[in-house]
Amino acid sequence: MFDVKNIQQYYRLGIRKIRKFLLSDKCKESLVFLFFVLVSFAFWMLQTLDDVYQTEFKVPLRLKNVPKEAVLTSELPGDVRVRVEDRGTVLLNYMLGRTFFPISFDFNDYKDRGAHVHISSADLLKKISAQLNVSTHLLSVRPDTLDFIYTMGKAKKVPVRLAGEVSAGLQYYISHIGFSPDSVIAYAPEEVLDTLTAAYTEKVHLQNVTDTLNQRVMLQKIKGVKFVPAYDDLLVYVDMYSEKTVEVPIVGINFPADKVLRTFPSKVQVTFQVGLAHFKDATSDDFFIGVTYEDIIRTKSDKLPLTLKTSPDYVSHVRITPASVDYLIEQTSGEETEW
Repeated sequence: MFDVKNIQQYYRLGIRKIRKFLLSDKCKESLVFLFFVLVSFAFWMLQTLDDVYQTEFKVPLRLKNVPKEAVLTSELPGDVRVRVEDRGTVLLNYMLGRTFFPISFDFNDYKDRGAHVHISSADLLKKISAQLNVSTHLLSVRPDTLDFIYTMGKAKKVPVRLAGEVSAGLQYYISHIGFSPDSVIAYAPEEVLDTLTAAYTEKVHLQNVTDTLNQRVMLQKIKGVKFVPAYDDLLVYVDMYSEKTVEVPIVGINFPADKVLRTFPSKVQVTFQVGLAHFKDATSDDFFIGVTYEDIIRTKSDKLPLTLKTSPDYVSHVRITPASVDYLIEQTSGEETEW
């Protein structure tokens, strides 16, 4: 347990040691040396700062008195970079003791110049120079020209479209690509709105997608157009392929009334890939294998090649087994059969 008296004793002992060190000859020599170092540094700084230097500053920009009904679709930059030249002491004053006030432009001064307003470099340089010392030389301003675009409430709803590509992984396919919301509000001058048909996302490249995906993407920026919101949620739905086989009859097309097509076999197997979501929906009724009378007349083979005339959009990699069949053309009026 600490004793208060012991603490006071240690404190007094420490004070005596510090006082003894400060009054010693060694400490006095160190303080004198440090003094002359500081004096030398001060003279060196004064001499150095008297030279001419160049440096760069950021000056904020503001647009004031914007009406409530006006929507800025392309705003002024937040600041400009100003490069100046002057003596070091003046530049040091800029950096340490002086803050640049924001350069303000009044909306009312430009409202009669159309929806796309250009601010001349002369106006910009004049406002910047007003804040600089007389001896300061203004070298450059970036950007040297300013503009902004606005609309007085003109807007329309446009659909969102995907820019890029989305591919599914092995044994999967993209069943649906959508957006939430599926459209956004575009604010722009009337002449721009007339040519605007959609809001496109920034480039999207998604590969080997094997599960439902919900990803926020930004919309491509268009000068003079403001999208609300400026982003959208990309929804990608995938499904797994499965293989299915159905039996489909072979049908003759455009045969004369007294002739009938007989094939051996009369039905063939159709194998295809289909997503699990449509597995039960795909039946033999969705496929049609037809052979025209004209094709049979032109064929020089004993076998009749088969082609699929119709199939659902949601199936792929369709195969017919067998791909060709034996056939005969039967006379229904009692005449001889044609092989």
